[in-house]
Amino acid sequence: MNLMSLTAVELGRKIKAKEVTVEEAVSAALDAIEKKEEAVHSFVTVDREGAMKRAKEVQQLIDQGKLDGPLAGVPVAIKDNMCTKDMLTTCSSKILYNFVPTYTAEAVVNLEKAGAVVIGKTNMDEFAMGSTTETSAFGETKNPWNTKHVPGGSSGGSCAAVAAEECSFALGSDTGGSIRQPSSFCGVTGIKPTYGTVSRYGLIAYGSSLDQIGPVAKDVTDCATILEAISSYDKKDSTSVGREDYAFTEALVDDVKGMKIGIPRDYFGEGLDPEVKEAVLSAAKVLEEKGAIVEEFDLSLVEYAIPAYYVIACAEASSNLARFDGVKYGYRTKEYDGLHNMYKKSRSEGFGAEAKRRIMLGSFVLSSGYYDAYYLKALRTKALIKQAFDKAFAKYDVILGPAAPTTAPKLGESLRDPIKMYLGDIYTISVNLAGLPGISLPCGKDKKGLPIGLQLIGDCFKEKNMIRAAYAFEQTREYEHSPLAGE
Repeated sequence: MNLMSLTAVELGRKIKAKEVTVEEAVSAALDAIEKKEEAVHSFVTVDREGAMKRAKEVQQLIDQGKLDGPLAGVPVAIKDNMCTKDMLTTCSSKILYNFVPTYTAEAVVNLEKAGAVVIGKTNMDEFAMGSTTETSAFGETKNPWNTKHVPGGSSGGSCAAVAAEECSFALGSDTGGSIRQPSSFCGVTGIKPTYGTVSRYGLIAYGSSLDQIGPVAKDVTDCATILEAISSYDKKDSTSVGREDYAFTEALVDDVKGMKIGIPRDYFGEGLDPEVKEAVLSAAKVLEEKGAIVEEFDLSLVEYAIPAYYVIACAEASSNLARFDGVKYGYRTKEYDGLHNMYKKSRSEGFGAEAKRRIMLGSFVLSSGYYDAYYLKALRTKALIKQAFDKAFAKYDVILGPAAPTTAPKLGESLRDPIKMYLGDIYTISVNLAGLPGISLPCGKDKKGLPIGLQLIGDCFKEKNMIRAAYAFEQTREYEHSPLAGE
């Protein structure tokens, strides 16, 4: 039996029932990484020694009855922009090539409390800037469905690791679709929770008002279970929200009778691949047959989402990335003449092209004379987008659409045209601007055999509606393992 082919919850059940030991489960993940990493390159750090040591500890706690949660003993991979104490955390950038944090991100701490075993850190676009995992300083990750294609980004390493079955589940971060778009490309399920639900403490910031940590797994049950484990109020994070209800698994009900689902006409216009359109609308039909009320509506403002997002995200990035200057930690240039020259050379040599592009764009929109024209206008647009969603959610429980306009492009195609890469986020970024929850799950494949993702969007703090609709749809289809999974 291939333990990595099981969902996280199934593996947790077997560990609890003493059919499998934690060490066997962790060993299976580490062996899969050893076997498949050359083809996929999902990981930048693998901690075999630490993971095996932790597996022993977790097994003892399970045996003593101190750990009995659904994720106890299950191996997990963490995106490399979440701090992990004593384990390299690089954001896939040369500027942090040697950074070893002294503390662990709160979401990862919550997972460890639940008994999950961290096996390593996954590759990503540098500082989460990109949609293909090709801007990483440590080389690109490949799509397990077809290694000539990208896995999406920026959480491409996490999604590819789950799809290639190198771990049971993973954590990613989502600033403008960075969990949902790669989940769509890799044929796995990913959730971006409502902003503030999961602590951002220990997440190395890209766009602070947009970033949110979320789970990547094989199915909706896993994602709801993981989200339950990582969500908490955290006083160390000023944007954290204390919620009364974290019981996301209660929404795993195969019943959508009477649920109102809205389909934005704006999401099905120009630029959407016909095969993606067909698969997503077929999924809507399935939910309708199960008793949901499905209607089309006009969302409006969709064309303003991308410019507003890139102005806000880059402005916040230029501010957040100013701390990487070669003084306290990370990369420092070898030869320099004075402090100013050291800053300049360290940053020039340490950051990649995409990070530099966004830092410059962000610094420009925040500069005097342009602040009002760009940044403030983008913030006003963000408020209007939130209002448009509020209006939609007054009528609908869930909004349904594609996660990405196409299936995974070939490696190298997107980097030649950054604007095209930015436009690939068109269906996901509004969710971040409005702070809403979203889920992407597989709903078909194109004629090349590449996965297509369905996106469901919920109102703020209404993850349960979205999870319920996703679960009901998922019950109508089998999980498909990628070609690399069974190897």
